[in-house]
Amino acid sequence: MTGSWKEAKEEAVKASLPQVYHDCDADCFGACGQGEQQGTFKGGVFVEHRCICMPAHLSPEELEVKEKKFRLENPDW
Repeated sequence: MTGSWKEAKEEAVKASLPQVYHDCDADCFGACGQGEQQGTFKGGVFVEHRCICMPAHLSPEELEVKEKKFRLENPDW
């Protein structure tokens, strides 16, 4: 896990992963394969986190703009 879209993009390129994400519940960024869930186990039960997931081919600037737009359009998410 990383601290920014830029670092997530670098992680995706290094590991040849197709997607990057911002885990809004854990406030971290990362790279993942398509369909991978992010979350934690609590009492032996997996709790999925709310993540904004996008294609890793986008630039960090494009990722930031798209996340900002999504958050403006979905303030309660």
